Amino acid sequence: MALGSPRTERSGEADGGRMTLVEHLAELRSRLIKSLVALTLGACIGFVLYQPVLDVLVEPYCDVKSDQLDIPGLQPGDSGCDLVVTDPLESFSIRMKVSAYLGLLMASPFVLWQIWRFITPGLYKREKRLAIPFVASAVFLFALGAVTAWLTFPKALQFFAAFGGSSLTLLYTPGKYLSLLTLMMLIFGLAFLFPIVLVFLQLAGVLSWRRLAAWRRYAIVLIFLVDAIITPSGDPITLLAMAIPMCLFYEASILIGRFVLKR
Repeated sequence: MALGSPRTERSGEADGGRMTLVEHLAELRSRLIKSLVALTLGACIGFVLYQPVLDVLVEPYCDVKSDQLDIPGLQPGDSGCDLVVTDPLESFSIRMKVSAYLGLLMASPFVLWQIWRFITPGLYKREKRLAIPFVASAVFLFALGAVTAWLTFPKALQFFAAFGGSSLTLLYTPGKYLSLLTLMMLIFGLAFLFPIVLVFLQLAGVLSWRRLAAWRRYAIVLIFLVDAIITPSGDPITLLAMAIPMCLFYEASILIGRFVLKR
């Protein structure tokens, strides 16, 4: 949306309004303030929900400790299933981080809505119709990737525990443990946006489904290579959990281009 141009010039809607630079900045400030308020409220709720959420996040660690100690059914809070704090300030910082992550998670729909409201006046009507499915698909695929990382994480921990041998005692600190878990969820979520990028490139005319189909073999090799580099844990279970869905997404983008977009 060009500054100083009619707000509805691109969309063809005649409201007669013209946004100046000051009006653009005022609207941006309003959207940012609303988003920050939503994030703050979400973080406050996350602060209250910290302990039950932390118990859920620690469950993969408890599964690994159950196998190592040969004590079935260890739960968060049981002896032998606690994260070890070595820094006096770590307990405080971990609660703040978890609360911030939960606040971002809970406020993300509202924040996305504010972004949508800010950019929608500068879109064509056709772009507006496509934007909602794209945003909805992106949210769904990102969430699917995060859930896949969560389901894969216990297997990754078990792999490393077995790889290190039985002479090692697993004592994880909450900072490193939660950092690895959240990083995996973030990378999986972003990787699962792969089909969105491919479909967008087809819409933009940069790629076609025929070209994607011709590149299939090279794409599969490249997917496995890139996933081996970007997976934080680097274990084969996590690699397969990311690479196989991305290969399926690649095929899905070809089908969408051929039968839906017809490009």
